[in-house]
Amino acid sequence: MISVDGLTVEFGGSALFSDISFVINEKDRIALMGKNGAGKSTLLKILAGTREPTRGKVSAPKDTVIAYLPQHLMTEDGRTVFEETAQAFAHLHAMEAEIEAINKELETRTDYDSDSYYELIERVSTLSEKFYSIEEINYDADIEKTLLGLGFKRSDFDRQTSSFSGGWRMRIELAKLLLKKPDVLLLDEPTNHLDIESIQWLEDFLIDNGQAVVVISHDRAFVDRITTRTIEVTMGRIYDYKVNYSSYLQLRKERREQQQKAFDEQQKMIAETKEFIERFKGTYSKTLQVQSRVKMLEKQDILEVDEEDTSALRLKFPPSPRSGAYPVMLEGVSKSYGDHTVFRQANLTIERGDKIAFVGKNGEGKSTLVKCIMKEIDHEGTLTIGHNVMTAYFAQNQASLLDENLTVFQTIDDVAQGEIRNKIKDLLGAFMFGGENSTKKVKVLSGGERTRLAMIKLLLEPVNLLILDEPTNHLDMKTKDILKQALLDFDGTLIVVSHDRDFLDGLVTKVYEFGNQKVTEHLEGIYEFMQRKKMENLRELERKN
Repeated sequence: MISVDGLTVEFGGSALFSDISFVINEKDRIALMGKNGAGKSTLLKILAGTREPTRGKVSAPKDTVIAYLPQHLMTEDGRTVFEETAQAFAHLHAMEAEIEAINKELETRTDYDSDSYYELIERVSTLSEKFYSIEEINYDADIEKTLLGLGFKRSDFDRQTSSFSGGWRMRIELAKLLLKKPDVLLLDEPTNHLDIESIQWLEDFLIDNGQAVVVISHDRAFVDRITTRTIEVTMGRIYDYKVNYSSYLQLRKERREQQQKAFDEQQKMIAETKEFIERFKGTYSKTLQVQSRVKMLEKQDILEVDEEDTSALRLKFPPSPRSGAYPVMLEGVSKSYGDHTVFRQANLTIERGDKIAFVGKNGEGKSTLVKCIMKEIDHEGTLTIGHNVMTAYFAQNQASLLDENLTVFQTIDDVAQGEIRNKIKDLLGAFMFGGENSTKKVKVLSGGERTRLAMIKLLLEPVNLLILDEPTNHLDMKTKDILKQALLDFDGTLIVVSHDRDFLDGLVTKVYEFGNQKVTEHLEGIYEFMQRKKMENLRELERKN
């Protein structure tokens, strides 16, 4: 359906990737993987037609509809959520209006033999054939179903889009794309602004809908569930396997081991052959054998082992100063904005060394409670921060708060104090900003690189309470695994707000669920919590039915 031939992208003389080719077939569900900065988003923009490659071409049949959801959106205001989502059908309304206008004109025309009359007849026939071949669509019902699936309430439908945060606007754009029923859907980090329930709805939608999908996502559980093919962009080339991501990793490992074994055997044979030639090259009786082996070596194609990107983040949190036994305690804490109650009468006690997750739908108060704990906003009730608690807070929009005009080095140099100032270069090197990378301006960094840079600030001072609000957005799989291990090794107390099930699995032992203006404690890991929630939801449905 879409054919990619000899694609090359170069930046300032060096190639991001070179001479890559592949085909996207109907119903392919492809995970586009690779580390931050490998060129995934660039490749997606080229497929979407919003960016040109240095060389090579992308071709598709003329009537192929390609829909693209970028990582960052510039949205317009002036419509309600429902009206904006209905723009998905604007092309059909325009087609219907044109058919009506042409038919009206034909009623008044009498120049039946003129070329322009024939052109109008031809145009209205083509349009009508196209318009009436589209299945009968109940626009309103489809819009409603999609918006509800993506987490909107019916009461949101008539609200202006301008009253929603960036994450919710992203959902409106996603709803519009899904309703267009494109042939190929290109999604760049679609789960970054979705909660767990909406991610599960999107998974089911993409699996059941049957269109081709190319997705960039660092949510391993999401990628493994929806995709049937993996294309990894690494070291300037691609690896293409017709399996999901976890299976691909295993196959790539086995393939590399086989290549290495064959390469080692070939090198051993070459060394033995060269030794034979050296030993007997002056011996008359062995002349023919020596010549034969020289020719054999000349014809030998040296086997290759796939190059592996071994660069990796080195992340270790400094030892935590000891805090009191209960770093955070809440008694009857409530938060409202005017008439809108976010949560009421929240009671929770976080013990030293706890690793807990805040989960629930967007807008139910997870980040709000974090801001209460950080004393950024006021609240009702009693919130006590324990003895000797030293807090580091990674906000959801931390990466976007960086000064774009500073270099990587200046960003850290401006906030580092004391002994750590002598180790800034080492710290940047550990976060893969070594050498020339430290002189890059923030504005040219990818989303994942910005998140890494923002995270360095957490390491500048020893702390014993870490609060991370969606820390994995934009981080690649490898970096996420390293962050998870560093958090497992962290000897302080951890609160993490996240919708990434794979990241939370094995990291947290307690889950606080936000919903229906309540905060509920669950003494279990994320998958046990989700399994029970699923059962509860099924029982709730049975009761309703």
